[in-house]
Amino acid sequence: MAAKPKRATKERRPKRKPCSFCAEKVLDINYKDVGRLRKYISERGKILPRRISGNCAKHQRLLTVAVKRARVIAFLPFVAE
Repeated sequence: MAAKPKRATKERRPKRKPCSFCAEKVLDINYKDVGRLRKYISERGKILPRRISGNCAKHQRLLTVAVKRARVIAFLPFVAE
């Protein structure tokens, strides 16, 4: 009895989340808006990557700059307690 040939399986990627900043038509991401920035920081204090947060590249860059500014001014912690 001959072995059946294996079928090639196509990997299915989940649909990307829409960028929340584009959906809300946010023009500028402000470092003083701590409530919004906190959504994009993990419990360890790290900035969430684009593939997890769902942001577009442009807004992810602006978000990163805003989080880093907020950390320097001590609005956000550098690490979790």
